[in-house]
Amino acid sequence: MPTEHERIERVLDGVLPPESLAPQRLHRAMRHATLDGGKRLRARLVYATGRLFGLSMTQLDSAAAAVEMIHAYSLIHDDLPAMDDDALRRGKPTVHIAFDEATAILAGDALQALAYETLARAEWPDAAKLAALQELISASGSRGMCGGQQLDMDAGGITLTLEDLQNVHALKTGALIKAAIRLPAIVADADSDARAALDAFADDLGLAFQIQDDILDVEASTEQLGKSAGKDAAQAKATYPALLGLDGAKTLLSELAERMPQHLSEFGERAEALSALAAFAVARRN
Repeated sequence: MPTEHERIERVLDGVLPPESLAPQRLHRAMRHATLDGGKRLRARLVYATGRLFGLSMTQLDSAAAAVEMIHAYSLIHDDLPAMDDDALRRGKPTVHIAFDEATAILAGDALQALAYETLARAEWPDAAKLAALQELISASGSRGMCGGQQLDMDAGGITLTLEDLQNVHALKTGALIKAAIRLPAIVADADSDARAALDAFADDLGLAFQIQDDILDVEASTEQLGKSAGKDAAQAKATYPALLGLDGAKTLLSELAERMPQHLSEFGERAEALSALAAFAVARRN
């Protein structure tokens, strides 16, 4: 039986336009950005949350693919010279290096559109599809991921308060992670108590993921990360190690690691997969 990682690769391969279909260059770029790399954390969160409510993986494939395509689009644009200007992502050349800047912009735009189309085609009740689309669109826009990216760029060279920094990353990183967890709850028509517990877990997970990202940028090598290491300091970016010191960032990460499973206690053994993903997010080395 394929793993969840293998499953989402296969699902994405089927959703993405084939390279043989015109415009071939654009479709090659979309596939370059999306396939054969990444931790697939967001897709795995979709599947793990769905397990809480007895949903099948088939019911969740559209949501898993959609969040991964939104994530891939965000990485393409994040790597552009106008933003982080990076040449390496997931151990291979970024899209604007492998192709060109114009194609990279179009590939990101097309992936975002395809994500929403994929969710709209999900075999769910219409009310669930509409609510899921609203959730993913909100998580991706100016009150979510795009807004967080703008705040992150605005904060370059500025010392933020801890609250301000957390707000940046609640939007830039946390919003899509929360959407990945919320989508299965929408499909399952989960009650308000379950959704509140999952939201609290998602908030801590998004923060923990970003703190570990910042720590790894200091401690890990480019080879380990699959992207350029040390860029945060070089660009004077607002990060948790910069604000709290490396030890302070690790202390905060440890506190989150202890707290996340507590949010899931009401789900019992059904939450084992989600707890495992939280542990992975904290312990990962890339």
